[in-house]
Amino acid sequence: MAGVHGWLIRPLAASDLDAALALQNLSYVQSLRDGAAAFASRMSIGAATCMGAFSDDALQGYVLAHPWHAGSPPPVDTVLSPPSGEGERVLYIHDLSVAAATRGRGLGRRLVEAAEAAGRAAGLSHSELVAVPGAEAYWSRLGYCALPSSSTGALDCYGAGARCMRRALR
Repeated sequence: MAGVHGWLIRPLAASDLDAALALQNLSYVQSLRDGAAAFASRMSIGAATCMGAFSDDALQGYVLAHPWHAGSPPPVDTVLSPPSGEGERVLYIHDLSVAAATRGRGLGRRLVEAAEAAGRAAGLSHSELVAVPGAEAYWSRLGYCALPSSSTGALDCYGAGARCMRRALR
C-alpha cells in the first residue's frame, strides 16, 4: 500500500532481513538488538504483521510485530516459535525503527497502524509492547497505556525503566 511521502508499506520479506538488521543496528544499542536468527523468527511468526516502509526500493523503516502470549514479553535476541497453548494472544510489537533521515514525518505511526490492521484481520483484539527507556511517551501518544509493573524480571533485558504497555486494536 502506498503511503504519504511516496512510501510503500508492505509485509517484510526474507529478502529484507539484511536491510532491516542494518537499520536496527543504527537505531538501537547493542543490548537491545536481535541477531539474524531471532529477527528472522519474529518475521516468520509475524509474516502478515511485520511491515516495512520503502522509498525507491530502500527500507526507510520497519515494525517487527507478531502474535504472542498476552502479558509475557519475549526476551531480546531469542529465537521464537509460534505461540502455542491456552491463553489470550495479542499483537506484540517487538521493534519499531525508522531511518534518521525519515524521522518526524509520521512513518513510525503509519507502520504501527499497518501492523495493527493486519493484527485485527488475524483476529487479535489487543496489542502489547515493551517501551524501552525513553520511549514510553511516544507509545502513549499512540494510545498505549502502561501496565502494572511486573516483578518477574522479564523486563530486565530491555533496560532499567522499561515498561509493558497495552492498547485495544480498533
